[in-house]
Amino acid sequence: MDLSSVKEALAEKSFDKIADVCDNLMLQVASKGTAFHDDWPYAIHLLGYFYVDDCDSARFLWKTIPSSIKEKKPEVVAAWKIGQKLWTHDYAGVHGAIHGYDWSQEAKDLVAAFSDLYTKRMFQLLLSAYSTITIPELALFLGMTEDDATTYVVEKGWTVDATSQMVTVKKQAVKREQKVDSSKLQRLTEYVFHLEH
Repeated sequence: MDLSSVKEALAEKSFDKIADVCDNLMLQVASKGTAFHDDWPYAIHLLGYFYVDDCDSARFLWKTIPSSIKEKKPEVVAAWKIGQKLWTHDYAGVHGAIHGYDWSQEAKDLVAAFSDLYTKRMFQLLLSAYSTITIPELALFLGMTEDDATTYVVEKGWTVDATSQMVTVKKQAVKREQKVDSSKLQRLTEYVFHLEH
């Protein structure tokens, strides 16, 4: 089985393409009637789905993975633990599952990139859902130590009250572009001119 396209996507750090590359390759293999071997990159495939936030496809893939693979390949099970935490919205658990396994060299960069992306997603969730949050809760959401989480959000303009251990979320200003229709501007100018004369 030629997995060069998967290896190429990993080498180029095209992590957003991993799931599609694996899906296409899987279809090609299936169309030839070839059986999947133990060397199919199930863990990479699952992680690719998580990277693009497609837990439904990951669940379907997990159900199709033979029990023998799940028993022989702990990295596949470790990848699925991330999926389970994502599925149940156990935000802190996702970080625990990411950091709770010694990933293969092949998966390390993808897992690190997903971890960064997930932290950014959690930051955006906090930004939209909270006006204040405790430092311990913040650390759980971001998967960081309390000091690192505090530093992370302070760099983004949030404020910390050390006495109460509360962080105030700095809402980002919504930028609105005003588009001026030249015909409306012309009519307004004529109207003002008419009023003055």
